[in-house]
Amino acid sequence: MPYLSKIHLHTERRHPYPFDVPAIKHAKHIDVSNKITFLIGENGCGKSTLLETVACRLQLPHMDGVGYGKKCFDAAKSLLPYLDLEWSIERSVGFFFRSEDFGDYLNSVHRLDMNLQNQMGLDDHDVPRHIIQQMKDSANYQLHQVRKNYGQELDTFSHGEAYMHIMNEMVNQRGIYLLDEPEASLSPSKQQAFIYFLQNHLRLYNSQFIIATHSPMLMAYPDATLYEITNKEMKKTSLEETDHYTITKSFLNSPESYLRHLK
Repeated sequence: MPYLSKIHLHTERRHPYPFDVPAIKHAKHIDVSNKITFLIGENGCGKSTLLETVACRLQLPHMDGVGYGKKCFDAAKSLLPYLDLEWSIERSVGFFFRSEDFGDYLNSVHRLDMNLQNQMGLDDHDVPRHIIQQMKDSANYQLHQVRKNYGQELDTFSHGEAYMHIMNEMVNQRGIYLLDEPEASLSPSKQQAFIYFLQNHLRLYNSQFIIATHSPMLMAYPDATLYEITNKEMKKTSLEETDHYTITKSFLNSPESYLRHLK
């Protein structure tokens, strides 16, 4: 049984931001009781803001581990007084993963790591690598948490490999998981791997995923619920009825008809 059964924003406000974006205007009694629900729509439709609002209410952990006090969550916090959640199981265990957090976090950790090594004058030709890691961990809490949470330095992986590594480390128990555009770091083959990861996880755990995506490959997950957000509404739909699917299929079937003006 999933954790959340419905999401509802009980406000008729239409301005200012974030009340003027489609996902916020049309999030009325949204059924998310399926194990996997996808939120899809054009850039700027507000699907990420809606996910952030739910994550903020649930206080789900996310990559930088500093809670929801950052300015980027101001829009979500302004919506909290209007957010109603209907529960099947009221237990906020899980993880919130935004695509921008992933890249920003990897880059910031790498910069901190290099700065510390330079400041300490450490050379891994002279000092064993594990000793260097222990010294840097002692000097910086963030680096320590990376290795504690994810097992090793993430910059030893490609972005796609790092993403899947984090999924294996953080999505490993029964819970509710909110994922914002996971495909941003994943090649088509890694998107397939991600689909298999979801299938294997749900065989083991009675978890719930709410995923904002642009990827028709992910949307094809069997028996998932799809909500398409437009300026007019937020409605359940099928994969074949989505703009993402029809445009992608049309392009791949006849790319020359789209690109002939480039010749």
